[in-house]
Amino acid sequence: MLTVKELFNIKAIDGIKIVAGEKGINNEISIVNIIENPDAFDWLSPNELLLSTGYIFKDNEELQNRIIKELAEINCAGLIVKMKRYFDTLPKNMIDKANEYGFPLIELPYQYTLSRVISIINEKASGRYDLLNRKTLDMHSLFFRITLEGGGIERISSMLSETIGNPVIIVDQDWKLVNAIEHINNKVPLSYCFDLIKNRPSFPKEFIDAIPEDISDMKKSIKRIFRLEDIEIKCRILPIAAASNIYGYIIVWETVRELTEFDFIILEQASTNIALERIKAKEIEEVKLKIRQDFFDDLLTGKITSTESIQTLSEMHGLNSQYKYHSMVINIDSNDQNQFEDLVARRVQVENRSKKCVDLVYEHSNYSNGEVTCFHRNNRIIILIGQHENRAPISVNEAKQYGQKIYDVLGKYIKNSTFLIGIGRQYERIQSLHKSFSEANESIRLMQKFDDRGGISHFEDHSIYHFLDSNVKDMELEDFFMKRLGKIYEHDKFHGTGYINTLENYFHNNLNISETAKAMFLHRNTLIYRIEKIKEILNSDLKNAEELLQIQLALKIYRLLNKKLQIDS
Repeated sequence: MLTVKELFNIKAIDGIKIVAGEKGINNEISIVNIIENPDAFDWLSPNELLLSTGYIFKDNEELQNRIIKELAEINCAGLIVKMKRYFDTLPKNMIDKANEYGFPLIELPYQYTLSRVISIINEKASGRYDLLNRKTLDMHSLFFRITLEGGGIERISSMLSETIGNPVIIVDQDWKLVNAIEHINNKVPLSYCFDLIKNRPSFPKEFIDAIPEDISDMKKSIKRIFRLEDIEIKCRILPIAAASNIYGYIIVWETVRELTEFDFIILEQASTNIALERIKAKEIEEVKLKIRQDFFDDLLTGKITSTESIQTLSEMHGLNSQYKYHSMVINIDSNDQNQFEDLVARRVQVENRSKKCVDLVYEHSNYSNGEVTCFHRNNRIIILIGQHENRAPISVNEAKQYGQKIYDVLGKYIKNSTFLIGIGRQYERIQSLHKSFSEANESIRLMQKFDDRGGISHFEDHSIYHFLDSNVKDMELEDFFMKRLGKIYEHDKFHGTGYINTLENYFHNNLNISETAKAMFLHRNTLIYRIEKIKEILNSDLKNAEELLQIQLALKIYRLLNKKLQIDS
């Protein structure tokens, strides 16, 4: 096993001398490499001996110090600088830094070429690779056996942590926690730094943003510093990847001991096996998801009629067949979808936004007065809320209050989007859930018809609309409207007044002048003038109960037929 100390006994490179960092004289050398790129630190491994002409740092004292610090922290074996090209003597600041870190800094006489030195040292170090390869094969066999026995990611990560002597964290491609293995000698416990909840993000955004997104930028494990309060923890991060697809990351919490060359080889072995486990889990999850989607589609369309089947399938997919259920549907309209000319890119954007909405609903499930089940279909989020059969039924106001809280959450975290939330009625039996789902969709349809730009409505808010829209023909509705409020409608069209809107607000506020003026931000006298003008046009005092009912019905019809109304010229 070749060490830095043994370099000075090689006759073929006679004349090299160590000028600083003698404490690291026994560092082991695994391979020799050239460093002429200041951005290459992520691709270096422990026990590498680096050679340089000094060109990249000849005029930059800050970079000189950084190179010594970075190479020492990666546990490289040392740095050899060829003299008489850019340095007659090595700078004092580099010598001081090397002594500080115990990092061997070596001068190479001018007559040797870097390629020749690499060849000589690698030849001397080659015997060591036979032993390393045997150890690597042993670990590969061990990991492979764990996979064959169905040990899963938990056993693989546990074996990895034990082998490399440090805590290990496994996350998925979205940085949500998959598994975490603590080490008995860890001085900075993982539980102190993270909320170790599976399928939830653990690392802060600023740490994640520092990781390259493209796998081609992570050919080897990279080093990053995790900062918490006054603590700095060195982390080694390796992608879990296969065929250029990233399935997650291994994060080594390097607090117990420095990683060696063998440790990095083991990390890559473990990464391959975990990638296989992730692929297998993904395929299983996709099958489960398809079965789950089929169940919910059948449930919400009323195709499941057998009481026994619905009870068995409900329990299997997280619903309680004894609970009372109602549904809530959220329609999402993106305000920036036109920026995607590519249909695939647009579909991916819709999918990602919908998944984020589902996550937000689950994160705020405590707002609900029942158990929440949530999933999405394209740009619609479906929420099923189950309530224990012994509890009092959920009122319309309670359901809308929950809808308002979800509406506020989505508006806060999902930008450039408009939300319409429809709520169906609560039913005693889960077999009737499809009715609630249909009602929630009907509420959204009516809001879209009214051209509402976001909002919440319960099916029972639209009772009159349901009756009129389903039982009376459009021509008859229009005739009724024109007979009762046609004169007001024509006046608004020809004179630019807003008397129809005034009437709607007047009835909405129970014919109360003060409340209506306040809601419309009008002076009380202005509103009184408008009401008197409406009475004059209608030739009515707006006091007859039958006449008031007809006007209210006409206003409802106006909402249904707003875009279809025609005026004779």
